[in-house]
Amino acid sequence: MTVQVFDPRNRPLIVLTQAAANKVKNIRKEKGQDTLKLRLYITGGGCSGFQYGFTFAEQADEEDSIIETDQVQLLVDPLSFSYLQGAEVDYVEGLQGAKFVVNNPNAKATCSCGASFTI
Repeated sequence: MTVQVFDPRNRPLIVLTQAAANKVKNIRKEKGQDTLKLRLYITGGGCSGFQYGFTFAEQADEEDSIIETDQVQLLVDPLSFSYLQGAEVDYVEGLQGAKFVVNNPNAKATCSCGASFTI
């Protein structure tokens, strides 16, 4: 069963920013796939121990947590969710390019590119 997860004050435990939701909407439009959802996952590796990964999915898995902003869904598997409570998923554009980023308050250290972290 899929579920949107909230804290006791009814705030999502992971936040998908409006900028990130807008980017997913643009990608949906470009690909002609209105059902695409953004999936965030964590794997071992990277220069700091763990690394973030993003992909797109057409449907949620049964165990996924679903965070929704403006009709865009972010999917997070249970193992990854445990490392991401309180995090914010954003989309930024800058001199080094455009990308989805995770602002994770649980990370004790991150690498210079922000793609990997230590808990």
